[in-house]
Amino acid sequence: MQDLIQRFFQAAAWPMQTPVPYSPFHLCAAALGVFVAVRAARKLASAPKERVLFACGSILAASELLKQGFLYYVVNGRSYDWWYFPFQLCSIPMYLCLIFPLLSGPGMARARRAVCTFIQDFGLLGGVMALAEPSGLFHPYWALTLHGLCWHFMLIFLGLYCAGSGGAGRERAAYLDTLPLFAACCAVAMFINVAAHPYGNADMFYISPYYPNGQIVFHQIALEIGITAGNLIYLTGVALGGWICHVACRRIAHRRASDRFTA
Repeated sequence: MQDLIQRFFQAAAWPMQTPVPYSPFHLCAAALGVFVAVRAARKLASAPKERVLFACGSILAASELLKQGFLYYVVNGRSYDWWYFPFQLCSIPMYLCLIFPLLSGPGMARARRAVCTFIQDFGLLGGVMALAEPSGLFHPYWALTLHGLCWHFMLIFLGLYCAGSGGAGRERAAYLDTLPLFAACCAVAMFINVAAHPYGNADMFYISPYYPNGQIVFHQIALEIGITAGNLIYLTGVALGGWICHVACRRIAHRRASDRFTA
């Protein structure tokens, strides 16, 4: 059975020259993907949130399983690399989309809004920033490169959909309601980093206590002031980025509402 599975993934291991950031491939793929994400978010804005989010979560989960299998059987020779464990900031919308239909009780309105606002603010942030600094998206295999690109296009779609559908809150309190969820995810990420350390280089949320932050700019900060202080500054920067996305989505929503009113 293992050999059959490995042959399946090897058949999909089409090699490619690893794309260069800001190359024509990167810029054209990003422009096309963002265009499709924006159009899809506008077209599906009135579709039921439970169906859209659960469908997107299922697609993300299925693609993640295929990615993990590809990495295990093709890239790492049947050994698991904890670096690719799916619990980065960009992974969280997958889990939130899958559990969203469970938040249908009469007392779950605030939780539903917090989930949608988190996807709007932090999911959109992850999608945009990954495309802006795409070194982690590009691989010497078509399967992994396309997976990375499409995953973050999906995050942009989900963020804009949650904003346009009215599921995400627009006021400051709605953003503040996402911070406990963000903090809980950071705690889980740190637990994984510590628990998996004897087995590999886990770096969930890029806040490993063992290595300087791997993100551009923040890596140098960690080298200068230390790993712990660098991680705290990084998380503060992520929270600030989520707030910027929140404000941007609020202004876009207000502008669209004003355009409809004056039309």
